[in-house]
Amino acid sequence: MLAQNVYRVYGFILWHHSKGNECLQHKFEVCSGIMGLLKVSVIFLLSLITMTLAEPPGCKIRITDRGLEMLKAETKRFVEGELSNITMPEMRGKEGRFQYTIKDVKITELNLTSDLRFQPDVGLLFEVQNSSITLNFQRCILYWLFYDEGAINASAEGVNIFTVLHLIKDQDGRLKISNITCNAFITKMRARFSGTLGRVYDFIGTLLTTGMRFVLNKQICPALNHAALVLVNQLLETVPVRTEVNSYVGIDYSLLNDPVVTETSLDMDFRGMFYDLKNENETLVNNAVNPVLREYDRMVYLALSEYFFDSGLYSYFKGGLFQTQIANERMSKDLEMLLRTTYLGKIMMLDPAFMEHPLSLELEVTSPPRSTIKTSGAMVAVNCNVKVLVLPPGKPAVQLSSLTMEGKFNAEVSMKGKRLTIHLELKKFKIFSSESAFESFALIPLQGPLKTMLQISAVPLINNYIKRGVQIPLPDGMDFIEEVVEYHNGYIIVGANLHFRTGLREIIERKLSGETDNSV
Repeated sequence: MLAQNVYRVYGFILWHHSKGNECLQHKFEVCSGIMGLLKVSVIFLLSLITMTLAEPPGCKIRITDRGLEMLKAETKRFVEGELSNITMPEMRGKEGRFQYTIKDVKITELNLTSDLRFQPDVGLLFEVQNSSITLNFQRCILYWLFYDEGAINASAEGVNIFTVLHLIKDQDGRLKISNITCNAFITKMRARFSGTLGRVYDFIGTLLTTGMRFVLNKQICPALNHAALVLVNQLLETVPVRTEVNSYVGIDYSLLNDPVVTETSLDMDFRGMFYDLKNENETLVNNAVNPVLREYDRMVYLALSEYFFDSGLYSYFKGGLFQTQIANERMSKDLEMLLRTTYLGKIMMLDPAFMEHPLSLELEVTSPPRSTIKTSGAMVAVNCNVKVLVLPPGKPAVQLSSLTMEGKFNAEVSMKGKRLTIHLELKKFKIFSSESAFESFALIPLQGPLKTMLQISAVPLINNYIKRGVQIPLPDGMDFIEEVVEYHNGYIIVGANLHFRTGLREIIERKLSGETDNSV
């Protein structure tokens, strides 16, 4: 609507200045300058509107060139495995009185000198230079009345491969290789013949190796296309996009836009939003600070804004998890005695027989908790309603009081493998009555015991819900190691190095067989 109004104003100004040819000829340049200025203003306003409406990420991941360096060796092994599986068709031919058949061509050894680096604005570049491939094949040769068969070793030298992987965000918000640009060529090929007819075979060696070089050259890029577009994309499918965290909440890790690739890093913006499994469309609006990544020293960086944590707290609140009852064996004798002493008068007014019945505390969070992240650490603020009840056997509970509790928890964020976990510890606690100042004064002796009770019973219950943590968007078989958590104003950054628990091929084979990553 705002953009439409801007265009209307701009159109009215153009119409007004053109009507009746009011601009004189000698003032034409001045009017043109005004028009140009208006155009620039409109473009600036529209750009500002677009930036304002863009959804900020709750989660960011940066893979640096140090991380890519670690991937080089694994990528090389994977490519060597794919090229080793190249199959070549049987070759038949005739040259004068020579008739030959070449079959069972197998690649026996690869000596690749490779490099993997970022391709700015595109994705990844994998390059092989001045490498060699050793082959073995079976020969069947007929010359006049002589027939011979056996094995021949051949080598392809000067192997050069130039491959660019184009990375995008697909329609599901997943990182994907959309296209591959591949160029491959072999400079020369040699065949080593042996036996009594070795010199005779050398006569047709050039013919055989030329044909084999042509066929092998045509097989390299299709093999790499299949490896990238099929196999590596299957590996990327193991990255969670929209998945369940537990039986209460799920998380949305869909990419918000295409990855940003520079010469030194690959940056990805994820939605990073939790949601209630019972009502997936009711989510929290992201008004948090956009995390800023400036570091490049570690292999990978994970940035999480306050929205990441607030959406989780909001979803658990909507799922009804932030409520509990403390009674019977869960309530300490000292706390029960303090409650009876505090509410002795009210109990006697209601029914003296209630003195023999157990007491209960019902705690229910009244609004979604909110997190605050500063350089000093992370904190979660909680407002809770506390009901003090008497539990007569076989009868409905009788309410003695309704109190308001305000609590602040220290939140310790940690990483293990690929799971992010949070541990809460009650830091500040206050309980009061919104109805009676006298009752609030009478509750002062309860502050300490109630805080201890919550730290012993209620807080472990919350930590138990969240102790498993949540998986971060990494493929199977890849973990964070040597993690360091840094707190900034409005977000946290986890810097870490990467570790492969198993090879790319093993991960893909496990994916194809339907196995899951047991470490998650």
